Amino acid sequence: QVQLVESGGGLVQPGGSLRLSCAASGFTFSNYAMSWYRQAPGKERELVATVSSIGGNTNYGDSVKGRFTISRDNAKNTVYLQMNSLKPEDTAVYYCNAVFRYSSEKASVYWGQGTQVTVSS
Repeated sequence: QVQLVESGGGLVQPGGSLRLSCAASGFTFSNYAMSWYRQAPGKERELVATVSSIGGNTNYGDSVKGRFTISRDNAKNTVYLQMNSLKPEDTAVYYCNAVFRYSSEKASVYWGQGTQVTVSS
């Protein structure tokens, strides 16, 4: 059974930090690119950050560049999102995502259940 379980969300003041974790099971974690997405109320889900399967490549959304860092530990089947200098506009539900592309037309995609991050004073 495939599972992606996020943790580490919560309430934090502006300027603070949080570290999200996503523990994966039920699939070969090291084969999958891992991403964090977020969705704020009334807004579309947006890509926050992506890390390649072996961790050599990372990409970030423009709104989080320089503040957030994505990393992974393939030995622990876990991906992390370190969030620094948090702003109220970072408030959202954060989702973990796993993707393995078999071809340009076929991919295996898994989602976690999400964890709430609220940035407020």
